[in-house]
Amino acid sequence: MIRPLLPHPSTGRGRKREVDEREILNAIFYQIHNGCIWSDLPKDLPAWQTVYKYFRRWQRKGTWQQIHDQLRRDVRVSVGKQANASAGSIDSQSVKTTEKSDYLQCQVC
Repeated sequence: MIRPLLPHPSTGRGRKREVDEREILNAIFYQIHNGCIWSDLPKDLPAWQTVYKYFRRWQRKGTWQQIHDQLRRDVRVSVGKQANASAGSIDSQSVKTTEKSDYLQCQVC
């Protein structure tokens, strides 16, 4: 499902890709799921420097946003909803408010 959304390797320039995209994704998902630092990736996954390079490159190109958007649309359609939401809701827990504690303390003093 994700492969068509990943950038294609450039042809004719540079070295041929030596790592499997699936292993790169496995390593990225492992890091995100476990919250470990990049250098703590297990040794059976590609080198953390390689994984991080792909993660950042895909982030700069907007690949992660495209993957997220496509998967969200697919899930919505699979449960019988329209591909895109027609309404949204924001509650007070979702919106960061300004800090007023300093102001209140000064008024009380």
